[in-house]
Amino acid sequence: MTTNIAFIGFGGVGQALAEIIRDRKNSLLSSYGLDAKVVAVADVMKGSIYNPEGLDIDELLKAVREKGTVEAYEGAAQASTGLSSIETITNSNADVIVEVTFTDVKTGEPAITHCRTAFEHGKSVVTTNKGPVALAYRELAALAEQNDAFFGFEGTVMSGTPALRMPVETLAGNQITEIRGILNGTTNYILTEMEKGQSYDESLEKAQKLGYAEADPTSDVEGYDARYKAAILSNYIMNTPISHTEVECEGISGITLEQVQAALTEGKRWKLMARIRNENGQVKASVKPECIESSDPLSGVTGATNAIVYECDLSGTILLTGAGAGLKETGFSLLIDLIHYQKEKKLAKI
Repeated sequence: MTTNIAFIGFGGVGQALAEIIRDRKNSLLSSYGLDAKVVAVADVMKGSIYNPEGLDIDELLKAVREKGTVEAYEGAAQASTGLSSIETITNSNADVIVEVTFTDVKTGEPAITHCRTAFEHGKSVVTTNKGPVALAYRELAALAEQNDAFFGFEGTVMSGTPALRMPVETLAGNQITEIRGILNGTTNYILTEMEKGQSYDESLEKAQKLGYAEADPTSDVEGYDARYKAAILSNYIMNTPISHTEVECEGISGITLEQVQAALTEGKRWKLMARIRNENGQVKASVKPECIESSDPLSGVTGATNAIVYECDLSGTILLTGAGAGLKETGFSLLIDLIHYQKEKKLAKI
């Protein structure tokens, strides 16, 4: 059975997923029974197009990359154009909404509204947007369940590295007492460069030139990005709803080259550390710079790499490390969710 997909947002991550679906079409079908068909795209900057019979991915990518709009798609005359994101969600025959819009993480919009609308219409959602999960997880998860819809958000913490699904599925049966990790690659890259003798400003400028940091790096360097991820981990892994505002937060902008170098001479390293811990049944979370010992498994994580440690009562300390960003990697995180959507759909038929 075909799974019809609508992209809400069609920037680099959406296009990366479209390429994966195109390139892995046969293996996805044979290995997982996932026959994914793109039927719609709606993007506030790139226009919209909808054909219930399906859209050719090569032509879609050609239109948006050469003309800057999906409405330049060859065959647009046989399709509908000009639909808003909400109209695409409600009026298309999509089974799954891939929500990858540019979203204000402080409000979670427009992604929260997109997710809510999809669930209310019995449609599943996979997303890489942190806002809906950090700010409205309980509401949206309940709404998805009420409407027999799937809610996938693997890419919200460590992109294509399965920081959410792995502990839920493969560490099942453990009590996870603490989660701690390097959840922001930009700050880890900056601190790694400072270990090489570069100043904070020089390291930040290099990170910006390489595309690791935005022109306005505040969200990364002040810890806000990691704070939202800590809230997601508490919501989903610790099963304890906390607001991002309850996460103690301090960034790395006050860390000096002298501090970083002094730590190295003592066999230590500075890291921006997110911690979510269960203290006598109460979950607390923080994001702040920590000077950790060389024996810590997170000490050797350098550059733009992310890593997370789960402290488990049965399996002990589990370290997961991998890319925390990248178009292909983030597109892969959406594929993970689509495959699990397909598995759940199969189980529902048994």
